[in-house]
Amino acid sequence: MRIEFPNAAREDFHWTQTQLRIGSASDNDLVLATSQTAPHHLRIQQDRRGWVLQVLPSAGRIYVNARPVRERALLRAGDVVSVGDSRMLLRADVDPALRPPLGVPEQGRCTVALRAVAGPLSGRVLPLRDSLELGPQGCCPLELPQGEAAALRLFWQDGQLLLEAIQSSARHPLRVNGVAAQKLALQPGDQIGLAMHRFVVDGPGMEPEPEIVMPELPPEHLPEEAAGPIGEVWWLIVTAAVLALGIALVLLIRF
Repeated sequence: MRIEFPNAAREDFHWTQTQLRIGSASDNDLVLATSQTAPHHLRIQQDRRGWVLQVLPSAGRIYVNARPVRERALLRAGDVVSVGDSRMLLRADVDPALRPPLGVPEQGRCTVALRAVAGPLSGRVLPLRDSLELGPQGCCPLELPQGEAAALRLFWQDGQLLLEAIQSSARHPLRVNGVAAQKLALQPGDQIGLAMHRFVVDGPGMEPEPEIVMPELPPEHLPEEAAGPIGEVWWLIVTAAVLALGIALVLLIRF
């Protein structure tokens, strides 16, 4: 994961470990030298769910996409984490435009929707049929903080779901998983960001079905083959017969 600092003249921070400690103290992995940052302010840890943010004790409030977080939050590439005056944009390591394309669905397209997770449209689900355009002339205007307008379009082409920026701002470029984009193919789970707007692509039908590989079974063996050599098996049979005969003789003598 990469962390970009949009409002500061600071180089990107590349993080490859499973845990990232952030604060103003020098023993943190990422040091934020601001007055609103506690010595040990937050921790981001990777587990089976993804990136989990935890606010540490005695730390001030943290915002993720302008929403306050008091204890924990699940993060994804494209989120903006704010600590005081510091804003950190989480970026994917791999440029989405360089990913290999997904397999084409049999029908050439499938059910897809945009789920708004942040911004004025938060909570809405926008279904995609043949195409979907968001902008001043579309169904949902995407207004930027400075009053500018932006527009983007999603459409199917050759079995791929494409995203194209029709109108954007140099200050607020269109981003996919935190990486600036103009036109690229989307995949399920991608986060589209434009200023304060955040949309997640929901398209379970776009993901290829897992290939089921049956493990090779060893050749079947008869139970007596697993018991040992043939001579050893007959020796066990003779021993059991002798023991049975002996027990029968003892019972016959006693009675």
